Amino acid sequence: MKKVLFVCLGNICRSPMAEAAFRHLLEREGWSDKITVDSAGTGDWHLGKPPHEGTRKLLDHHGIGYSGMLARQVCERDFFSFDYIVCMDSQNQLDVMKWLPKQITKKAEVFKFMDLLPERGFADVPDPYYSGNFEEVYELVEAGCLRLLEKIKADLSS
Repeated sequence: MKKVLFVCLGNICRSPMAEAAFRHLLEREGWSDKITVDSAGTGDWHLGKPPHEGTRKLLDHHGIGYSGMLARQVCERDFFSFDYIVCMDSQNQLDVMKWLPKQITKKAEVFKFMDLLPERGFADVPDPYYSGNFEEVYELVEAGCLRLLEKIKADLSS
């Protein structure tokens, strides 16, 4: 069983959108028994809150469930529990690496979401909390989740 953690700033917009979209993809492709998914934030402002209204509306529009999803913060044990920690932007990645225990070897591969889509020309997934452009983020998330599944399949076969 492989485990994926998506990380953004507050865990209410980008990372829960990616979590829900990736879970939906896994169910559709018959991989939900091989890969689990979660999301977290680097900040603690929204702990225990559901995804942002814009994220919920967009997921509803695409028929993607998000029931029971509540914001949580990244923690040290995530480095040992997850195989992939996928950060939505450069600052998230820097902040995540601050949680990495210094004396212990991590299990997780930590990388930026947009590393999966280099041809798009974005370094980071834009934050719709500030831009309001949830559809643009969803388009990136949908494409990136397909690539992530391809990556995990390749990693499992090697």
